[in-house]
Amino acid sequence: MAYITNTDIDLRLGHASYVQLADDDGDGAADAAVVDEARLAAEGEVNGYLALRYAAPIDLDAHPELADLLKSMALDLAEYRLRLRRPPVSEDATRRRDQTTDWLRRIAEGTVALPSLSAVATTATRGTVAQSVGAERVLSRDELKDH
Repeated sequence: MAYITNTDIDLRLGHASYVQLADDDGDGAADAAVVDEARLAAEGEVNGYLALRYAAPIDLDAHPELADLLKSMALDLAEYRLRLRRPPVSEDATRRRDQTTDWLRRIAEGTVALPSLSAVATTATRGTVAQSVGAERVLSRDELKDH
């Protein structure tokens, strides 16, 4: 499920900046493949953090209250990625990217939860962690290799 569209990125940047950042062939129009790459990478980054705690991508039909938040985060990351293509990157774009990744990191760590009206499905990939109990190893591989 997509959090943003190329049109959302165009609106965020303003059309002139959108074209300037994504027109690699010089025809005066943003190259869709360039914008797609930045958009998909940004959404993948958001989902990469979220997947540590939640089933990602987040189902926006089930949780429409999260749509604007996830859209904003994905736009911050997509904008930064596009601006990296034509340095220098503004301090504002860098600050927004840093704030977004910090917030996503805290979600992944479990110190912040998604502000949803209903419980968001958690991930099943973390599962049970194996542990061993008992006495420490008496002999190491190095000690056994000559026997």
